[in-house]
Order: sequence, then structure tokens, then C-alpha cells
Amino acid sequence: MNRRTIVVVFLAIGVLGAGGLGLYRLGIERGMAHAPMPETAGDGSPSAGAGVDPATWGIPEGEAATRRHIESGLKAGDVDPVTGRRVLHYHDPMVPGQKFDAPAKSPFMDMMLVPAYAGAAGADSGTLTVSSRIQQNFGLRTGEVVSGQLVPGVSAVGTVAWNERGQVAVQARATGFIEKLHVRAELDHVRKGQPLLDIYVPDWVAVQEDYLTARRLQGRGLESLAEAARQRMRQAGMSEAQIALVERTGQVQARMTLVAPASGVVTELMTREGSTAMMGMPLLRINDLSNVWVQAEVPESQAAQLVEGAQVAAQTPALPGEVFHGRVQALLPEVDPATRTRKARMVLTNPAGKLVPGMFMQMQLAGGQARPALLVPSEALVRTGKRTLVMAVEEDGTFRPIEVQVGHEQGGQTEILAGLGQGQKIVLSGQFLIDSEASLKGVEARLSSGEAQGSMSAAQRTYQTIARVEAVSGDTLTLTHPEIPALRWPGMTMEFTWAPDLALPKPSAGSDIDIEFRVQDGGAPLIVRWQTRHGDQSGGAR
Repeated sequence: MNRRTIVVVFLAIGVLGAGGLGLYRLGIERGMAHAPMPETAGDGSPSAGAGVDPATWGIPEGEAATRRHIESGLKAGDVDPVTGRRVLHYHDPMVPGQKFDAPAKSPFMDMMLVPAYAGAAGADSGTLTVSSRIQQNFGLRTGEVVSGQLVPGVSAVGTVAWNERGQVAVQARATGFIEKLHVRAELDHVRKGQPLLDIYVPDWVAVQEDYLTARRLQGRGLESLAEAARQRMRQAGMSEAQIALVERTGQVQARMTLVAPASGVVTELMTREGSTAMMGMPLLRINDLSNVWVQAEVPESQAAQLVEGAQVAAQTPALPGEVFHGRVQALLPEVDPATRTRKARMVLTNPAGKLVPGMFMQMQLAGGQARPALLVPSEALVRTGKRTLVMAVEEDGTFRPIEVQVGHEQGGQTEILAGLGQGQKIVLSGQFLIDSEASLKGVEARLSSGEAQGSMSAAQRTYQTIARVEAVSGDTLTLTHPEIPALRWPGMTMEFTWAPDLALPKPSAGSDIDIEFRVQDGGAPLIVRWQTRHGDQSGGAR
């Protein structure tokens, strides 16, 4: 490379560097133009009455404190001269489970660690604090417990089915032969009195001839012979309409036409032309469509609200905008073990025949009179599996998990039976972040231990887990452990402290151990007992 080329390269580097510096200064100037400006003195710096430290102007409060601690050489255990409180540790608000002894930049996020002070809200009162920056990032919303009217009702889904109580069977009343079918296929619509089929019954021909012969005889006391012949026609299976036809025409009816006894749909056709029909054999079935059944699936927890005769309003996606009305006919004694729903039978009026079997229905069932109740948005509930929690907002802005008893849910609102009062402020969104931090800080552990052990405090309760030793430094052990369901901790690598009276020796790095530990407020969990996975070394607090 010659000298001229080297000069050109250095000139290009200089131009790029100057451009980058210019862009950086422009970004800083624009950012300052959009930043909120505190009260300033004549030279543009924050005035003494503005409540802003000029050295930390524009820096979030927690990070500003950390910068002061770095400049002053403070660390965990020292007293902050500004706040007058002892520093417990430093942590990243986005990773609350990790604690550090000295102020520094977070190894997880592009931000400074923030200090946690002894005596701060949540340290010993069962509450916890979430920084305003985190609340804003997670879109934390709050609301109040309100008093309202709860209209007991049940939502259910189901499918339309034939009303089996409206089913009519047509059967052969004597042995004969099917000579002609007027209905050719299943699901054909028929009207009452419409011809269904022509049947030839030899036995009917004989009794008809006997009757007509007896009727033609003249003489005193012969009327009884005609009546006896009429009875034999009935015994042979002829209907009153068929007997009347013979009497009216005075002729033997060799073939009889069977007509539909009711209007509806032919759901089963079990014979064909030319086939033989035996006495009692079903020939076809007709179902009425003026009323249909809906086999509904009602959540098991809401089935107790249903009563026979309750009104039902139903809709189907197949007929948008139309509402069908009916009632609860029966609550069936059967629960689906997979879906935990109980079957209920509804009867819906279907005058135009628009509802057909197989249609999907969405139903609202009336469950009783409206009553007053305390209501919260259903999204505010945190269901842990063992209990239901709500994150309450205290007057000082801290948060406290409160266990509640819930009732019925309606329109996105859930009834509160116990645990909250009217007007109490609660968290509506972002509560899972707070719930997670409550678990990590042991707040929920205190809630659990208060239920299970009465006066036992969370500091007295112990937990067990397996762990791998990553490092040992003095009385601090860095361990990797799996998920701990009792505390709702995910699997992670974190620091534990060694109880002062715990028997030696300590485990070595790389070993797998079983530990028993306690949760400490504002400090790392305390190991009170340990044992190697092979059981050859162990120790316990004396």
C-alpha cells in the first residue's frame, strides 16, 4: 500500500468519526428537548428548590441512588446517609430473584441495579413495592371493588336433537305384503293423513267378506251377526277408518293404504316395495319438528343453579339474529368426566322447522332473581390452583396479595364472597408480575404458612429441593435448582447463605446436594440442612 492510499484511508476514518459524533450530539440535544425540564437556576442547572440532584438529573430514582452509592463507596450492609436506612442488597427489578452485595450495572439489562433498604414497604408487613418504571413498562392498571346486581344465570352450549317424545311409529298390524311405497327415503317431510304405503293383507279380505255377507242377510236377530263380523275385523288389525271405508263402499278392500298419523319427518324407513311385513313389524318412524330437544353441556359448578321449567333463550350461528325460546325439561344424572359438565335437556319451540338435529346452540338460562353482590373484573383474579388471589393496592402505593372466595361469574365480572370490601383498590392487569415478585420475596409464603400453620411465620417454615453447587464463596453458595412449586419459583441459578451454626464441611463446587432452607425477608435464602445426593456427607443447623 503506497503513502497516498494510507492518507486517503485515514481521511475517511476521520470523516466517519466526525459524522458519528455529530449524530450522537444531535440525538442528545433532541432527547433533552423532549425530556421534562425541572426548575432551573440562571445557569440552566436544576435549582435547589426543584428537589432534583443536579448530578443525577434525568436518571430514574433507583438508578440515581445506585450512582450515589458507587461514588460514596457504599455497599450492602452500609447506611445510606441520604435516606438514613441500611442497604440490604442491590437487584435488577426485571430479575427480582438475583441479589448483589455491591452497586453496579445489571448483568441482565441495560440499566443500573437498584438498592433495597431495610424497613422499606414490604420488608416485614406482607406487602411489596414495584418501581414506577416497571409498572409503566408492564401497563399496570388498577380498579375498585364495586357493588352491583348479580343476575344468576348459566351459559351453556349444546346440539339440537330429535324430540323423542314426539316420535310416532307405524307398524304392520297383520301379516301382509308391501305393494307400493308413497314415501321413498328417510328425512322426507310428511303431513298428517298423507299416504305412506299400500299393503295387501289376506286375512283382512276374509273378515271383510264375512262382514259384508252378514250385513246382507235379512231377518230378525241377524244384526248381531254383522256386529260380530265387525269385531273380527278389529281383531284382525284393521283400524276404524279402514272398517268405515268397507262399510261406506260395501266392497272388499283387497289393498289398504296406511296414512301418516302425524306431521313430521320420516326418520326411519324399514321396508321396501315387495317385502313381507310380519305382524308387529315396524315399518317407519316419524318425528315431529314443532319442538326439538337441545342436549346441553352445563359446567358442573353451575349446574346447581338450574331448575326444571327455567326459561331458556338460544341462538345458533346458522341463523344469526334469531332467538329461540324454550325451557329446561330435565337435568340428567350424568357428568362428563373429561369436560366436567353435566347434561341438561332443553325443549325449544320450532314452529317454522328451522332448527334441525345437529345444529350448534348457545344458550342463556335464567337462574333466579337478581341480588346485590360485590363484583370485580374477572381479569383481576390470580388462580394458583390452591387458592384465588387478588393484588390489593395499599394507601402508600404498595401491593398486598389477598386471598378471596369467589362466587358466580357473569359478563366478565366475578362475585366476591369474602376477602375484599367495597371501594378497595385492586390491580387489574400486570398482577402476574406482582404475584411472581411476591413469591420470590416470600410474601405469598407468609400467606400460605398463615393458613397451614397458624402462628408460624414464613421465616420459620422450611422448603426442600435438590441443587447443583456452582460456586462456594465464604458463607455464600451459588446453586442451580429446579422449579420449587411450594414457592412458585422457576428453575434458576441463585445465591443461598450458609447458616452460622450449620455443621461443616461445606459441599464442593460441582456436587449435587439436597438442601432444606428458609426464606428470609430482604436476604438470600438460608440453608439450614444439607446432604449430598449419595448421602455420604450431611449437616444440619444445631
